[in-house]
Amino acid sequence: MDFILITELAISGAFVGLMYALVSLGIVLIYKTSGLANLAQGAIGMTGAYITWAISAGLGAPMWLAIALALVVMFFAGTMVERVALRRMIGQPVIMTIMLTLGIEILLRGLMPGVFGAAVKRLDIGIPQTPIFIGEMLINRSTMIGGSISFCLILLSLLFFNSRYGIVMRAVADDQTASWSVGIRVEKAIAVAWGLGAMTATGAGILWGATQGSTGRCRSC
Repeated sequence: MDFILITELAISGAFVGLMYALVSLGIVLIYKTSGLANLAQGAIGMTGAYITWAISAGLGAPMWLAIALALVVMFFAGTMVERVALRRMIGQPVIMTIMLTLGIEILLRGLMPGVFGAAVKRLDIGIPQTPIFIGEMLINRSTMIGGSISFCLILLSLLFFNSRYGIVMRAVADDQTASWSVGIRVEKAIAVAWGLGAMTATGAGILWGATQGSTGRCRSC
């Protein structure tokens, strides 16, 4: 048994897992707040990566500005999906709402490559591609940095959940009826959860685009 190879795979797997965890963070946030499993989360991350690339390459904006604008755009896109599509499904069987998110997933998977092209588009956010050698072990530098950034973002999300509005969202997640009774706007909290879910998916999509490239078959989906 090659101990060095196993260690390399374990380290790389941990960092890749952190990027997947960033996508999952949005899924959990939406599920806990609205009780809905969002099957479109992977495609939303892919869409965010495409939009970042379009702003940077198409409009010539610096990457930091493209990322900031993409996060804002995707936040409002997430809230609009909740307001325009999902809020109309209140009172319908849960399976119908879940199938709606699956339809959004299929729509985005076809729309984004159709608009921007299906060729791999790498996002240059300054992550070097050269590997790191630790003794005889070879570690993928881009995966390591991407996973570390994901870990930092997950920690920041924990701080948010302890903020004033984070506590409001936790109250909605625990009991929507009780939240209504104390004056909390449950619909707004759910819309914000969708917006934040879209932002976390976009962050993961950008990191995948920087490490692996963005395509219609998003690796974080």
